[in-house]
Amino acid sequence: MNADPVQQALPRAASNPGRGRRVVKHFADFLRHVRRRWVLYLPIFAIWGLAYARLFIDATPRLPVLFNWTPSLPYRIAWLVHGPHPLRRGDFIVFSFDGEAKARYPGLRGQPFFKIVRGLPGDAVTVAGRHVAINGEEVGVAKLQAYDHSPLDPITPTVIPPGHYYVQGTSPDSFDSRYQDSGLVRAEQVVGVVVPLY
Repeated sequence: MNADPVQQALPRAASNPGRGRRVVKHFADFLRHVRRRWVLYLPIFAIWGLAYARLFIDATPRLPVLFNWTPSLPYRIAWLVHGPHPLRRGDFIVFSFDGEAKARYPGLRGQPFFKIVRGLPGDAVTVAGRHVAINGEEVGVAKLQAYDHSPLDPITPTVIPPGHYYVQGTSPDSFDSRYQDSGLVRAEQVVGVVVPLY
C-alpha cells in the first residue's frame, strides 16, 4: 500500500529544520561572490537584460548594427538605416513580424525579421501547387511543414495592395511571405533598410 507523498515529506522537512538556513547562507555567499567579481558578471547580466527586454518588452532593434544568426540570408552582419524609405525590389529590410503565426507562436510578435523585398504594390502573386510566383516569375516553393511539423499553407494568390510588400529570404527554409502564416508586410511594419556588410 502506497503512503501519501505529502505525509512522507512532512517528517523529512521536520527532521531537517536547518535546510532553509543553509539555502539562505549559500545564496548570501553567492551574492558576496558576485559583488567581489562584479566586473565579470556585469556583461553577463547586461546581455541577459537586453535579451529579456527584446523578448518581452520591445523587440525593435535600436542599434544600427545587426547580427543575423539564421540561415534565411547569407549575411551575418549588416548596417540598419532606421526610418521610412521608398522600397524597391531587391532592397534588404528589417520589419517587425505581425503575421498570423503570432497567434500560435506568441514569441514571434514584433520580432525583427531580415528579408529581401521581392514584390511591390500592384504585383500579382500566383501559386501553382506550392510554387509561388510574382508577375509570372517563380520566386520559391512553399514547404509542407515547419520545423515543429505544423502544416504550412502557401500564400493565397493576390495582387499586392498599396502599402504592402512581398518579402523573402534566400534559404528554402526561410519563413517569409511564401506562407499564409507570415503573409505580406505592411509599410508600417518596416523598421528600416539594411546594408549587408559581411
